[in-house]
Amino acid sequence: MDNWLCGQHSFYQLLHQGTKHVPCDFSGFCQSLNPLGDRHNLLMANVFAQSKALAFGAESPDNPHREFDGNRPSNTILARKLTPEILGSLVALYEHSVFTQGVIWHIDSFDQWGVELGKQLAQRIIPELESAAEPPLRHDSSTNALIRRHRRRHTEAS
Repeated sequence: MDNWLCGQHSFYQLLHQGTKHVPCDFSGFCQSLNPLGDRHNLLMANVFAQSKALAFGAESPDNPHREFDGNRPSNTILARKLTPEILGSLVALYEHSVFTQGVIWHIDSFDQWGVELGKQLAQRIIPELESAAEPPLRHDSSTNALIRRHRRRHTEAS
């Protein structure tokens, strides 16, 4: 069954047995946009099973490594089919969630100063990437190394 499951096992292990509870959402759709044999039912079974396992866990007196507490927070969102309207609703749901968390934590969740800083720094880096000659780099050592590596490998590909 593992060959059809597109998920990182260590991620699920974190959700089930991590030292901190990590809330997660499962989104599933009753009708597949790309039916492929029984794959959709296998995927949906996994959605329901992971949600159940997080909620209720499992006892294993013989093997403590197979014991899971359960009571891990998760939501399961089940829609009939992934449509543009449903996708827009999911985006709106998550944007509202981010906004609400920002209000609670007294931060502006949509403040873009970090993004703006990245754009400003990128404007300084672009000429260094496009320069025909090796430019003098005046960034931190990590950024300088990344730029040099990119320039070297970018020219190798040409």
